[in-house]
Amino acid sequence: MKDKYSQPKLEAYGQKLAAHLCQRHFGPQPDATLDGPAVLRFTPVRQVNLFVVQQLLAKWTAEMAQLRSPYFDFEDAEVRQALTQLMNLLSRRIRLTREAFEPLLARAVTDTLRVAAEPAVGFDEKLLPAQPTVSREQLQEGLRYFDVEKPLFQGFVESLPAGTTLDRELLSSRFRLYQQTNYQTLHPMETVVNELSALLPLSEIDLREDEAAASASAPVAAPAPLPVPSPAPTPTPMSEPVVAKPAPTPAPSVVVPPAPIPAPVPAPAPAVPPAVPSATEVPLYEKLKAEKAERATPGLAETLRAERPTTATLADKAPKVESLREAISINQRFSFINELFNGENMEYHAAIQKLDALPDAASARRYVQEDLAKQYSWVRKDEHINKLLRLIDRKFE
Repeated sequence: MKDKYSQPKLEAYGQKLAAHLCQRHFGPQPDATLDGPAVLRFTPVRQVNLFVVQQLLAKWTAEMAQLRSPYFDFEDAEVRQALTQLMNLLSRRIRLTREAFEPLLARAVTDTLRVAAEPAVGFDEKLLPAQPTVSREQLQEGLRYFDVEKPLFQGFVESLPAGTTLDRELLSSRFRLYQQTNYQTLHPMETVVNELSALLPLSEIDLREDEAAASASAPVAAPAPLPVPSPAPTPTPMSEPVVAKPAPTPAPSVVVPPAPIPAPVPAPAPAVPPAVPSATEVPLYEKLKAEKAERATPGLAETLRAERPTTATLADKAPKVESLREAISINQRFSFINELFNGENMEYHAAIQKLDALPDAASARRYVQEDLAKQYSWVRKDEHINKLLRLIDRKFE
């Protein structure tokens, strides 16, 4: 890292803080478990909670991807629709024991410190999907799990052209250039350290590499050669007369004119990344994104589509939902809480409960577009508002 923070020390602190917090929570009740809302408010450091949720969703997606069989047709529309409803229901039944939760928490603490110490590392490891090419829309999806340095990441993503597939390595190098020109927006490392220190004492010095280790890795200059002493004159025997030799005539001094000072060589101009290539064809996951925008409830079908193309969306065939609370998947719920309700879980649940109690779609739409939009100052939230309105339409259709 640029400021020479030690990765082993970051990980050691993450494990130590996770053990401390889990002991405080689970110690009096070893058999206790955590659900989704409890995870979102487990620590006062919002970024730590969001990174735990990000890991949970990755594991949830991996579980769905395992639903394959050579004996049964998982591509059948009715089967996929039923699986989508099952996985959405399961996503609202998070149950974490201490044994399962503590490693997730330790990694979330470590990742929070890494993002604060070096945003470029956080961009590569926490925001960029592990695939050769990435779209702006994919990056926008990942931003929901960022709190530290979010303005920096958000500004970079918004600077990218929409609907274009970009090479992963190109995105990584372009982000580093963007970071250099927007350094004034960086979130100071000491702020994150202070937030964590309130939970378990910590200072930046505790996380830096040892000076001895740093100096050991630096090149060592070769020692200057010691001067060789002149040999002592051989003593003359007393019996022989000492004849003084005339001193040699010094050679005339020659004045050497000073060498001309070379003109300064201009520094090479910084490399400019190549222009963003325009897509010649729409990649598969871009088609899937277009389908996802038309769906109301994301779930297992998204993962299945990511591997096999299809032209029909499950939302088009989905039946009427009885309640918004049951129709909203874990992915959408965290998205709504973070983007529409400022991370306040209880306020989100209160709003959904009121929407479920309203008599018709017109009343529900008016409550969203007038009351909630004004209360939470929804600006540039059209994507999330439209998803909520589509769910309302499904409930009252």
